[in-house]
Amino acid sequence: MIQIFLQFIRHYLLAVQFFTRIPVTGKLAEWVGFSPAMLRASAAHFPGVGWLVGASSAVVLWGLVWALPEVSASSWVAAVLCTVFGVMLTGAFHEDGLADTADGLGGSLNRERALDIMKDSRVGTYGALALVLIVLLKVGLLAMLLQLVPLPAAAAAGFGAHVVSRFLPLFIIRSLPHVGDTQQSKSKPLADQIGNNSLLAAAVWAGLALALLYALVPGMPWWAGVLGAMVALGYMLRLLKRRLAGFTGDGLGATQQLCEVAFYFGLVVALPLAHA
Repeated sequence: MIQIFLQFIRHYLLAVQFFTRIPVTGKLAEWVGFSPAMLRASAAHFPGVGWLVGASSAVVLWGLVWALPEVSASSWVAAVLCTVFGVMLTGAFHEDGLADTADGLGGSLNRERALDIMKDSRVGTYGALALVLIVLLKVGLLAMLLQLVPLPAAAAAGFGAHVVSRFLPLFIIRSLPHVGDTQQSKSKPLADQIGNNSLLAAAVWAGLALALLYALVPGMPWWAGVLGAMVALGYMLRLLKRRLAGFTGDGLGATQQLCEVAFYFGLVVALPLAHA
Protein backbone atom coordinates (compact mmCIF):
# COMPACT_ATOMS: atom_id res chain seq x y z
CA MET A 1 0.00 0.00 0.00
CA ILE A 2 2.84 2.40 0.85
CA GLN A 3 4.54 1.63 -2.45
CA ILE A 4 1.32 2.35 -4.35
CA PHE A 5 0.97 5.67 -2.54
CA LEU A 6 4.59 6.64 -3.26
CA GLN A 7 4.14 5.70 -6.92
CA PHE A 8 0.99 7.86 -7.00
CA ILE A 9 2.98 10.84 -5.64
CA ARG A 10 5.81 10.29 -8.13
CA HIS A 11 3.47 10.18 -11.11
CA TYR A 12 1.59 13.23 -9.88
CA LEU A 13 4.78 15.26 -9.38
CA LEU A 14 5.97 14.20 -12.82
CA ALA A 15 2.73 15.54 -14.31
CA VAL A 16 3.21 18.80 -12.38
CA GLN A 17 6.79 19.02 -13.64
CA PHE A 18 5.71 18.42 -17.24
CA PHE A 19 2.70 20.75 -17.38
CA THR A 20 3.63 23.63 -15.09
CA ARG A 21 6.57 25.86 -14.23
CA ILE A 22 6.45 24.77 -10.60
CA PRO A 23 10.01 23.60 -9.87
CA VAL A 24 10.50 19.91 -9.15
CA THR A 25 14.29 19.89 -8.95
CA GLY A 26 17.26 18.61 -7.01
CA LYS A 27 16.80 15.63 -4.72
CA LEU A 28 13.02 15.76 -5.19
CA ALA A 29 13.43 15.35 -8.95
CA GLU A 30 15.89 12.49 -8.39
CA TRP A 31 13.35 10.78 -6.14
CA VAL A 32 10.54 11.25 -8.65
CA GLY A 33 12.63 9.90 -11.53
CA PHE A 34 11.68 9.80 -15.18
CA SER A 35 10.92 7.35 -17.95
CA PRO A 36 8.54 7.39 -20.93
CA ALA A 37 6.47 4.74 -19.14
CA MET A 38 6.19 6.94 -16.05
CA LEU A 39 5.14 9.92 -18.16
CA ARG A 40 2.45 7.83 -19.83
CA ALA A 41 1.25 6.78 -16.39
CA SER A 42 1.23 10.41 -15.26
CA ALA A 43 -1.57 11.07 -17.77
CA ALA A 44 -3.92 9.83 -15.05
CA HIS A 45 -3.01 12.95 -13.08
CA PHE A 46 -3.59 15.61 -15.72
CA PRO A 47 -6.87 16.63 -14.01
CA GLY A 48 -4.90 16.61 -10.76
CA VAL A 49 -2.64 19.27 -12.27
CA GLY A 50 -5.89 21.10 -13.00
CA TRP A 51 -6.66 20.94 -9.27
CA LEU A 52 -3.35 22.67 -8.53
CA VAL A 53 -3.58 25.30 -11.29
CA GLY A 54 -7.30 25.85 -10.76
CA ALA A 55 -7.09 26.22 -6.99
CA SER A 56 -4.13 28.59 -7.28
CA SER A 57 -5.94 30.68 -9.89
CA ALA A 58 -9.08 30.76 -7.75
CA VAL A 59 -7.10 32.06 -4.76
CA VAL A 60 -5.44 34.70 -6.94
CA LEU A 61 -8.78 35.81 -8.39
CA TRP A 62 -10.30 36.01 -4.91
CA GLY A 63 -7.37 38.05 -3.62
CA LEU A 64 -7.43 40.43 -6.57
CA VAL A 65 -11.13 41.16 -6.24
CA TRP A 66 -10.72 41.68 -2.50
CA ALA A 67 -7.73 44.02 -2.96
CA LEU A 68 -9.00 46.12 -5.87
CA PRO A 69 -11.36 49.07 -5.32
CA GLU A 70 -15.05 48.39 -5.97
CA VAL A 71 -15.42 50.05 -9.36
CA SER A 72 -16.85 48.77 -12.62
CA ALA A 73 -13.46 48.00 -14.15
CA SER A 74 -12.29 45.88 -11.20
CA SER A 75 -13.72 42.63 -12.55
CA TRP A 76 -11.90 43.12 -15.85
CA VAL A 77 -8.59 43.92 -14.19
CA ALA A 78 -8.95 40.91 -11.88
CA ALA A 79 -9.80 38.66 -14.84
CA VAL A 80 -6.77 39.88 -16.81
CA LEU A 81 -4.33 39.47 -13.92
CA CYS A 82 -5.75 36.04 -13.05
CA THR A 83 -5.25 34.97 -16.66
CA VAL A 84 -1.68 36.30 -16.57
CA PHE A 85 -1.05 34.26 -13.44
CA GLY A 86 -2.36 31.10 -15.10
CA VAL A 87 -0.17 31.62 -18.15
CA MET A 88 2.91 32.18 -15.98
CA LEU A 89 2.15 29.13 -13.84
CA THR A 90 1.85 26.81 -16.84
CA GLY A 91 4.45 28.49 -19.04
CA ALA A 92 1.82 29.05 -21.75
CA PHE A 93 2.17 25.33 -22.49
CA HIS A 94 -1.38 24.85 -23.77
CA GLU A 95 -1.57 28.26 -25.43
CA ASP A 96 1.50 27.31 -27.47
CA GLY A 97 -0.29 24.18 -28.62
CA LEU A 98 -3.33 26.21 -29.63
CA ALA A 99 -1.21 28.61 -31.68
CA ASP A 100 0.64 25.81 -33.48
CA THR A 101 -2.58 23.96 -34.19
CA ALA A 102 -4.25 27.06 -35.60
CA ASP A 103 -1.23 27.79 -37.79
CA GLY A 104 -1.09 24.23 -39.08
CA LEU A 105 -4.76 23.68 -39.78
CA GLY A 106 -5.30 27.22 -41.01
CA GLY A 107 -2.16 27.34 -43.11
CA SER A 108 -2.76 24.31 -45.30
CA LEU A 109 -5.49 21.83 -46.23
CA ASN A 110 -2.82 19.22 -46.94
CA ARG A 111 -2.29 16.91 -43.96
CA GLU A 112 1.48 16.55 -44.26
CA ARG A 113 2.00 20.25 -44.85
CA ALA A 114 -0.20 21.09 -41.86
CA LEU A 115 1.90 18.80 -39.65
CA ASP A 116 5.08 20.45 -40.91
CA ILE A 117 3.72 23.91 -40.11
CA MET A 118 2.78 22.77 -36.60
CA LYS A 119 6.42 21.79 -35.96
CA ASP A 120 7.59 25.33 -36.79
CA SER A 121 8.24 27.30 -33.61
CA ARG A 122 7.37 30.58 -35.30
CA VAL A 123 3.86 31.97 -34.76
CA GLY A 124 1.91 32.82 -37.90
CA THR A 125 -1.23 34.83 -38.55
CA TYR A 126 -3.65 32.06 -37.60
CA GLY A 127 -1.75 31.27 -34.42
CA ALA A 128 -1.56 34.92 -33.35
CA LEU A 129 -5.27 35.40 -34.00
CA ALA A 130 -6.12 32.24 -32.07
CA LEU A 131 -4.10 33.41 -29.06
CA VAL A 132 -5.64 36.89 -29.08
CA LEU A 133 -9.17 35.53 -29.40
CA ILE A 134 -8.79 32.83 -26.73
CA VAL A 135 -7.33 35.29 -24.21
CA LEU A 136 -10.07 37.81 -24.95
CA LEU A 137 -12.69 35.12 -24.45
CA LYS A 138 -11.16 33.95 -21.17
CA VAL A 139 -10.91 37.45 -19.77
CA GLY A 140 -14.35 38.48 -20.99
CA LEU A 141 -16.10 35.38 -19.66
CA LEU A 142 -14.31 35.55 -16.30
CA ALA A 143 -15.28 39.21 -15.99
CA MET A 144 -18.89 38.34 -16.82
CA LEU A 145 -18.93 35.64 -14.16
CA LEU A 146 -17.57 38.09 -11.59
CA GLN A 147 -20.43 40.44 -12.47
CA LEU A 148 -23.15 37.78 -12.60
CA VAL A 149 -22.42 35.64 -9.54
CA PRO A 150 -20.84 36.07 -6.09
CA LEU A 151 -17.06 35.91 -5.90
CA PRO A 152 -16.93 32.38 -4.40
CA ALA A 153 -18.94 31.03 -7.34
CA ALA A 154 -16.75 32.78 -9.92
CA ALA A 155 -13.57 31.51 -8.25
CA ALA A 156 -15.04 28.00 -8.13
CA ALA A 157 -15.81 28.25 -11.85
CA GLY A 158 -12.15 28.88 -12.58
CA PHE A 159 -11.21 25.84 -10.53
CA GLY A 160 -13.73 23.64 -12.32
CA ALA A 161 -12.72 24.84 -15.77
CA HIS A 162 -9.07 23.98 -15.19
CA VAL A 163 -9.85 20.48 -13.94
CA VAL A 164 -12.45 19.52 -16.56
CA SER A 165 -10.42 20.97 -19.45
CA ARG A 166 -7.46 18.79 -18.46
CA PHE A 167 -9.58 15.66 -18.16
CA LEU A 168 -11.45 15.73 -21.47
CA PRO A 169 -8.39 15.78 -23.81
CA LEU A 170 -7.55 12.31 -22.50
CA PHE A 171 -10.45 11.01 -24.61
CA ILE A 172 -8.60 12.22 -27.70
CA ILE A 173 -5.57 10.15 -26.66
CA ARG A 174 -8.00 7.29 -26.10
CA SER A 175 -9.77 7.67 -29.45
CA LEU A 176 -7.12 8.69 -31.98
CA PRO A 177 -3.62 7.54 -32.92
CA HIS A 178 -0.62 9.79 -32.45
CA VAL A 179 0.59 11.32 -35.71
CA GLY A 180 3.51 13.43 -36.85
CA ASP A 181 7.22 13.18 -36.12
CA THR A 182 7.15 11.27 -32.85
CA GLN A 183 10.90 11.77 -32.34
CA GLN A 184 10.46 15.54 -31.97
CA SER A 185 6.89 15.70 -30.73
CA LYS A 186 6.00 17.10 -27.33
CA SER A 187 3.52 14.23 -26.93
CA LYS A 188 5.88 11.41 -27.96
CA PRO A 189 5.77 9.78 -24.48
CA LEU A 190 1.96 9.91 -24.64
CA ALA A 191 1.71 8.34 -28.07
CA ASP A 192 0.32 5.08 -26.71
CA GLN A 193 -3.39 5.00 -26.02
CA ILE A 194 -4.28 5.72 -22.41
CA GLY A 195 -5.16 2.62 -20.41
CA ASN A 196 -8.41 1.93 -18.58
CA ASN A 197 -6.85 2.31 -15.13
CA SER A 198 -5.30 5.67 -15.99
CA LEU A 199 -8.54 6.94 -17.48
CA LEU A 200 -10.43 5.76 -14.41
CA ALA A 201 -7.98 7.54 -12.10
CA ALA A 202 -8.34 10.73 -14.16
CA ALA A 203 -12.13 10.41 -13.96
CA VAL A 204 -11.87 10.19 -10.17
CA TRP A 205 -9.86 13.45 -10.10
CA ALA A 206 -12.52 15.14 -12.26
CA GLY A 207 -15.47 13.58 -10.42
CA LEU A 208 -14.18 14.70 -7.03
CA ALA A 209 -13.73 18.24 -8.36
CA LEU A 210 -17.31 18.35 -9.65
CA ALA A 211 -18.63 16.91 -6.38
CA LEU A 212 -16.76 19.63 -4.51
CA LEU A 213 -18.24 22.31 -6.77
CA TYR A 214 -21.78 21.06 -6.23
CA ALA A 215 -21.18 20.90 -2.47
CA LEU A 216 -19.68 24.39 -2.17
CA VAL A 217 -21.85 26.26 -4.70
CA PRO A 218 -24.98 24.14 -5.31
CA GLY A 219 -26.85 26.92 -7.10
CA MET A 220 -24.51 27.06 -10.09
CA PRO A 221 -25.38 25.14 -13.29
CA TRP A 222 -22.15 23.16 -13.28
CA TRP A 223 -23.71 20.67 -15.68
CA ALA A 224 -23.78 23.43 -18.31
CA GLY A 225 -20.06 24.08 -17.92
CA VAL A 226 -19.32 20.38 -18.38
CA LEU A 227 -21.69 20.22 -21.36
CA GLY A 228 -19.99 23.21 -22.99
CA ALA A 229 -16.57 21.62 -22.50
CA MET A 230 -17.84 18.33 -23.96
CA VAL A 231 -19.10 20.14 -27.05
CA ALA A 232 -15.64 21.66 -27.49
CA LEU A 233 -14.10 18.20 -27.07
CA GLY A 234 -16.42 16.79 -29.74
CA TYR A 235 -15.48 19.58 -32.12
CA MET A 236 -11.74 19.06 -31.62
CA LEU A 237 -12.05 15.28 -31.86
CA ARG A 238 -13.86 15.57 -35.19
CA LEU A 239 -11.47 18.26 -36.47
CA LEU A 240 -8.30 16.33 -35.62
CA LYS A 241 -9.70 13.10 -37.01
CA ARG A 242 -10.80 14.73 -40.26
CA ARG A 243 -7.76 16.94 -40.87
CA LEU A 244 -4.88 14.95 -39.33
CA ALA A 245 -6.28 11.43 -38.87
CA GLY A 246 -4.88 11.54 -35.36
CA PHE A 247 -3.66 13.81 -32.57
CA THR A 248 -0.49 15.72 -31.77
CA GLY A 249 0.68 17.34 -28.54
CA ASP A 250 -0.31 20.69 -29.99
CA GLY A 251 -3.80 19.36 -30.67
CA LEU A 252 -4.14 18.30 -27.03
CA GLY A 253 -3.11 21.78 -25.89
CA ALA A 254 -5.63 23.37 -28.24
CA THR A 255 -8.32 21.05 -26.92
CA GLN A 256 -7.58 22.06 -23.34
CA GLN A 257 -7.86 25.73 -24.22
CA LEU A 258 -11.16 25.36 -26.05
CA CYS A 259 -12.63 23.16 -23.32
CA GLU A 260 -11.67 25.71 -20.65
CA VAL A 261 -13.32 28.59 -22.50
CA ALA A 262 -16.36 26.45 -23.37
CA PHE A 263 -16.78 25.59 -19.67
CA TYR A 264 -17.04 29.30 -18.82
CA PHE A 265 -19.33 29.90 -21.80
CA GLY A 266 -21.68 27.11 -20.80
CA LEU A 267 -22.00 28.56 -17.30
CA VAL A 268 -22.67 32.09 -18.55
CA VAL A 269 -25.35 30.91 -21.00
CA ALA A 270 -27.10 28.71 -18.43
CA LEU A 271 -27.03 31.17 -15.50
CA PRO A 272 -30.26 32.99 -16.53
CA LEU A 273 -32.01 29.62 -16.79
CA ALA A 274 -30.74 28.50 -13.40
CA HIS A 275 -31.95 31.69 -11.72
CA ALA A 276 -35.27 31.91 -13.55
